[in-house]
Amino acid sequence: NVVSNQLISAMATGAWTGGRTGVSQRLDRSNYIKTLSHLRMVLSPLTSTQEHFEARELHPTNYGRFCPAETPEGPTIGLRKHLALMAEVTKRGSEVEKEKLFKWLKVKPEKSEGEAMVILDGNPIGFQKPEIIAEMIKRRRGDIIPQELNVGYVKEQGEIRINMDSGRVRRPLAVVENGKSRLTEEHISKLGKEMKWKDLVKAGFVEFLDADEEDNAFVAMYESDIQEKTTHLELAPLLLLGLSASLLPFAHHNRGDRVNFGAKMVGQAIGLYQSNFFLRTDTKSNILIYPQLPLVDTDTLKIAGLTSHPSGNNVIIAVMNYHGYNMEDAIVMNRSSIERGLFRSVFYRIYTGEERRYWGGQEDKIGVPEKDVRGYKAEEEYAKLNEDGVLAPEEPVFGGDVIMGKISPMRFLSANELMGGIANMRESSITMRPSERGVVDRVFATETINGNKLLKICVRDLRVPEVGDKFASRHGQKSIVGLLASEEDMPFTASGYVPDVIFNPHSIPSRQTVGQLLEMLSGKTAALNGGKIDATPFSSPTEKSIREMLLNLGFRSDGKETMYNGMTGEKYEVEIFVGVNFYQKLDHMVANKLQARSRGPVTLLTRQPTEGKAKEGGLRLGEMEKDCLIAHGAVLTLKERFDSDKVSVPICKKCGVTAVFDKATSIYTCPMCKDNEVVNVDMSYAFKLLLDELKSMIIYPKLDVGE
Repeated sequence: NVVSNQLISAMATGAWTGGRTGVSQRLDRSNYIKTLSHLRMVLSPLTSTQEHFEARELHPTNYGRFCPAETPEGPTIGLRKHLALMAEVTKRGSEVEKEKLFKWLKVKPEKSEGEAMVILDGNPIGFQKPEIIAEMIKRRRGDIIPQELNVGYVKEQGEIRINMDSGRVRRPLAVVENGKSRLTEEHISKLGKEMKWKDLVKAGFVEFLDADEEDNAFVAMYESDIQEKTTHLELAPLLLLGLSASLLPFAHHNRGDRVNFGAKMVGQAIGLYQSNFFLRTDTKSNILIYPQLPLVDTDTLKIAGLTSHPSGNNVIIAVMNYHGYNMEDAIVMNRSSIERGLFRSVFYRIYTGEERRYWGGQEDKIGVPEKDVRGYKAEEEYAKLNEDGVLAPEEPVFGGDVIMGKISPMRFLSANELMGGIANMRESSITMRPSERGVVDRVFATETINGNKLLKICVRDLRVPEVGDKFASRHGQKSIVGLLASEEDMPFTASGYVPDVIFNPHSIPSRQTVGQLLEMLSGKTAALNGGKIDATPFSSPTEKSIREMLLNLGFRSDGKETMYNGMTGEKYEVEIFVGVNFYQKLDHMVANKLQARSRGPVTLLTRQPTEGKAKEGGLRLGEMEKDCLIAHGAVLTLKERFDSDKVSVPICKKCGVTAVFDKATSIYTCPMCKDNEVVNVDMSYAFKLLLDELKSMIIYPKLDVGE
């Protein structure tokens, strides 16, 4: 929270948004990890243009400050970063402390030999000897001057840079003196009991360095690396990663891009995003019904409190092909496991209705609409509603159903019409989204800050994994379900285990996700000996030690097992690699993405079918798709596709303009030559629209009409 507040203050001052103040985003609560990760997001002050490359010399070093893996894949890659685990954004130092520091520095207005220019928060204030730096650091470690202060010496330019301003990203390092770390095991054991983190900082055992000060530091990675000139020691190599990336087990065994994908998908996993989800009214949310904690985890999982917000299941996984149903990143899932509850989730959607007040004393009314209201639907549409105009809990609902009856005043009414009463009200009931279905779960009744009645209806939908749903391991191996196979048809091991997931072996060599293979071995070991395995990046157990543990449990050390064909009962000629993996069900489900239409609404302007899933639109058949149909000679398909806005327009044979229909005589006449020689021409309504637009620009679009 402290870091997020500092980050927000830095964003408010424009320090990390390229000088643009007031950049804000809605906090993403779709997943607990995503929420924490979002709080630590930083927008780069540099754009992706030439300026970025020119300014790279001035850009602060990223190591230990920004996560190298957690960044978007698209055009903003590297520009939208996330803070590393222990990085912080500074707040502005107090002006009083600045005054004290200025007096203590005793800077001189003129430069003498051996002196350097002192720059405080980017402003030159005078000259002083570089030896003053050691004294300042000593005073900071003794908690005499503020901890926000950082000082660095740039020899080439002869500058002493003192920073106390906001928006600097700093990271903590253990202080090394006389070849030994001041931070000892004794201090670490007292942490959380007798000592707090800030006590370590105040006592000078740990200090936060910014990019300028770290330029003068000599940092050792491990205690064994400490030399005579070492000034600082890394607290842990894990701290160079951000929150999401640090949750990936054996991340240091995977290729960088896979860690990037894995970090992204950890934040898309369905789990228990908040434990009080029954009381919340988030617009949409997903809850995994039987979430589990991973058997193979990292230190961050416990530290960040993710043990109470699980998001996935441990599955038995076999690496093999299965009749081609797991080609190209698809996976085969055990239908029986799903029937027992594996990866089932609930999707919640909130619908809101408010009785707003308008000028002239008019207001909306929630209730069952009366028949003389404009836009009244059929009586059956309102049959399920209670007297108060709302559906009762546990009532099944489908796309387009009215879930809350409501009437609103007509817009733009005159004073006389306002007196008319109910006839001047229009139907404005809230209906289910066309592509969704579910059951009314709960109804919230309250009022807004203005005292208006506010109703919220929560609709739930049980989501059982189906073909096309997206799943992922924590190693960037994303996959969709290619087949739900019956348990009796699936391969089984000699000891009778049937895998939950069959994973394609071709996914491993090209992606180089060795971490997934290690996790499978570790997961198998953990499941057999009943204890978790800590696979924190850079400090995880070795492959050799995992193999030895597996061997001692009576299994082959390489994780392979003899398997039998479930359909024929024959033994496979080769051993199959079987293990336990933590799999995540992602937010991308077929039920949310399914989009099709036969007949439906059209847009007012072009009379063509609507666009987008929400408007009951189909998928657009564009220019290139049209060319494919032409090339295939599929004339009837082409005609059917492009007849959606067919219109017959009367055209004058002489002038080539649209004729006018005279109601009195029921005759079409040309508006230009008043002739009756008019023929009906079939065309697309979009073309007729083009002719009208040309006329509005005083261009004469003459159509040359043949026989």
